[in-house]
Amino acid sequence: MDRYPCDVCANVLDGIRAAAQGRFDVIGVVMDGTLSQLGSILRALRKSTSARIVLLAQMHEEPIARRLVTADPEEEKRADAYVICPLRLASFCTQPGPGEGPQTPETPSAGPEETVSAELERRIRHLERLATTDDLTGLKNRRYIREFAGQILEQARGTGGRVTLLVFDIDNFKHYNDVYGHATGDEILRQAAILVRRCCRPHDVVGRIGGDEFAVVFWDDPYRVGGDVERDRRSAAAEHPTEAISVAKRFQKEFGNADLHLLGPAGEGVLTISGGLASFPRDGETVEQLFEKADLALLDAKRRGKNRIYLVGEPQSDIAEIE
Repeated sequence: MDRYPCDVCANVLDGIRAAAQGRFDVIGVVMDGTLSQLGSILRALRKSTSARIVLLAQMHEEPIARRLVTADPEEEKRADAYVICPLRLASFCTQPGPGEGPQTPETPSAGPEETVSAELERRIRHLERLATTDDLTGLKNRRYIREFAGQILEQARGTGGRVTLLVFDIDNFKHYNDVYGHATGDEILRQAAILVRRCCRPHDVVGRIGGDEFAVVFWDDPYRVGGDVERDRRSAAAEHPTEAISVAKRFQKEFGNADLHLLGPAGEGVLTISGGLASFPRDGETVEQLFEKADLALLDAKRRGKNRIYLVGEPQSDIAEIE
């Protein structure tokens, strides 16, 4: 604590008062349990201090944290950076990359020990990112998706929220690899990642879970612009959320219209995907159950001719047939 001095406040009001009275370089705001007041908390901190504001987020809160540190050009950022908990105090006091954690002012007279420590911390954070990110597409990897989904399901059990899992892969992907080479196959995967991100909502989490297989976790965003929580009061036992189906339809259409110039002048046909949708709690109560049901729906879509996304447990359930 002597090397990384900090004050810890037991509640939000004490923290805002301390921020106004003290001289701090960085102020950390624990997101867990504060979502209903987070907007007003951040506004109050902005008014009371010039210190950098860093959100301390759980993995399932990362989409919200990312949005809060990315401001529109017309408005001020609500926070300057975020870090994923648990974290070491040294992480909070050193300098990770932009938007990925706190950035403190440089220390001109840093000695050799401080320089070595900062470099070690930078490398540790780099390895942490590699452990959760797919290096080819930049999407989250299988490990992250499963951990995130587990946290979101735990939250949904207590709030009546809804979670829908989409699992999809690229039809005949092996053919593209064999005919055009692995470099072209990799480019197709990167383009698929860009397209699915573009079609999804900001808080939905997209990952590559292996080979040409991808997953999207759709969930009820507990934080709305304006700083208020608006829980979706619709029954969690209802049909598959229309938002997830709408996103899946849009992605399927855009992917089918993708430019095939990367396949060369002889490139013919269209790129298509097949997938399966499974929802909590209707189709499963755990991450494993949702993946199992979504995978079964994907296989059913493949057997019925590909280029389709199926819902779980319903014959003739291609989402293209849903109005």
